[in-house]
Amino acid sequence: MIIVWGSMTAKANQLDALLKISLEHVHRSRNELGCVSHSVQIDAENTNRIVFYEEWMDMNALQTHFKVSESRLFVKDAKVLSEADGFDMKMYEATLL
Repeated sequence: MIIVWGSMTAKANQLDALLKISLEHVHRSRNELGCVSHSVQIDAENTNRIVFYEEWMDMNALQTHFKVSESRLFVKDAKVLSEADGFDMKMYEATLL
């Protein structure tokens, strides 16, 4: 299983727009083959920051997700709404015990 953790910090007055496109992205992504879980939350300590948590069956499913045109468009649009230094993403390979 592949776990993805990511975050973005919205530019001033852009949180609503960033959250809107993030929720659309999450809802669409949940229907992709190999998506186990996909969510977005607002950071309780920094309410301009949103955090993504995703679980994918394997790296092939995640790589396919990255190639979906709507996923690429989401990243492009989200970067416009986010602080340049406020974008972070990490991927982990996990084994279920």
